[in-house]
Amino acid sequence: MLPNLQEAKIRTKNKVDIKNYHLDPKYKNLGLNKKYYIKTYGCQMNEHDTENIKAILEQMHFTETTLMEEADLILLNTCAIRENAHNKVFGMIGRIKHLKETKPHIIVGLCGCMAQEEIVIDEIMKRYKWLDIVFGTHNIANVPEILNKSLTKKQLAIEVMSIEGDIVENIPVKRESKYKAWVNIMYGCDKFCTYCIVPYTRGKQRSRLPKDIINEVKQLVKEGYQEITLLGQNVNAYGKDLDIDYTMANLLNDVAKTNIKRIFFVTSHPWDFTLDMIEAIKNNDNVKPYIHLPLQSGSNEILKKMGRRYTKESYLELYNLLRSSIPNVSITTDIIVGFPNESDQDFNDTLDVVNKCKFDSAFTFIFSPREGTPASKMKDNVSLEIKNQRLQQLNKLINKYSNEANMKYLNKTVDVLLEKVSEKNPNMLMGYTDTMKLVNVLAPKDNIGKIVKVKIESVKTWSLDGKIVK
Repeated sequence: MLPNLQEAKIRTKNKVDIKNYHLDPKYKNLGLNKKYYIKTYGCQMNEHDTENIKAILEQMHFTETTLMEEADLILLNTCAIRENAHNKVFGMIGRIKHLKETKPHIIVGLCGCMAQEEIVIDEIMKRYKWLDIVFGTHNIANVPEILNKSLTKKQLAIEVMSIEGDIVENIPVKRESKYKAWVNIMYGCDKFCTYCIVPYTRGKQRSRLPKDIINEVKQLVKEGYQEITLLGQNVNAYGKDLDIDYTMANLLNDVAKTNIKRIFFVTSHPWDFTLDMIEAIKNNDNVKPYIHLPLQSGSNEILKKMGRRYTKESYLELYNLLRSSIPNVSITTDIIVGFPNESDQDFNDTLDVVNKCKFDSAFTFIFSPREGTPASKMKDNVSLEIKNQRLQQLNKLINKYSNEANMKYLNKTVDVLLEKVSEKNPNMLMGYTDTMKLVNVLAPKDNIGKIVKVKIESVKTWSLDGKIVK
């Protein structure tokens, strides 16, 4: 099965099948005495997909290694959102080829969003036929069968479905943390922003049933988890595809009743953010005041070309409502510079929104054309040099406001979930506030996994330092 961009665009009103995963007993010992290594690129959804893949492999008795050189199975779980991600993956494949030349028994696979792209599969068929398996975002539940086929046929197996997609419940999970967890609430996207490949690689919007989400969260509470993040390409649209009158606001209220300590959700589209959602955040202490609200551009002309379906004015209206309604809210965003034919005025409109909003932080990017999307066909008269200059100017402004936002925490005491030892200082622990601020704390390791009171003593642009207080 090969990916097909035209098929991936199709949206019907066909009912989404809800299936249950189970491991066929004949694959149970496929990984006996074998080690696996997975490298993950991209978003939280990819990270959670990797948690599923790891658990499936370990059901087959594979064991994980953090050293690629030790592995019998190497998988690259990929991202398609920008060209840079493509280049990194193909660079890694080049490294792996040298390893496979010395250890020909190694199974090497590429999975995730890149696997759903026709141009990537064409490239693999031309230059990387030595790969063993390629599977897409819709095929994770079929990993045992795909691996078995590769082992028996000893040839490149490509299993990529260009379909609207189903929902598979009960896929096992090997969670990276014992304290915080990703919880998928929906898959796919129907927005079709002109620059975005995700609706093609992830399929149509399809929401999990509320009871399945609630049961998963209740189980996490039983297991001692402190925090969950509800995941979807556009979580605000949750429930719109269900046959029941049930929205994202309803879900937030019901998840809050499980008494999980901290609830976050990403990613929000401004178009679908409702007053009921704002009320759900305000009325539930465990739904935390952190919102990621992608702007993408402050220019109405560019927003229209992007297919974003809101204006600069309506974005600012929503932003101001969030700021005025939710005490201590932290708002972050995504911004693209250099969209085809972005004028100086268009860019200045973006800077104007940033100056008005003073975001807590932002992910900023130069436009990266994705083949097959409408934006990739747009003629562009803006040089890369100008785009780079704009990105630097924007980042300077973002950094200024990020520092200002962090300064508000100086000498304040905040709740922090301590997650692990700091990568920069082995004597410190790191964690996040309920507004998603990174905090480094001088504290004993037995505090890992706890939500503690921390007094902030110093501030940096991207992080805070503090000490535990009673």
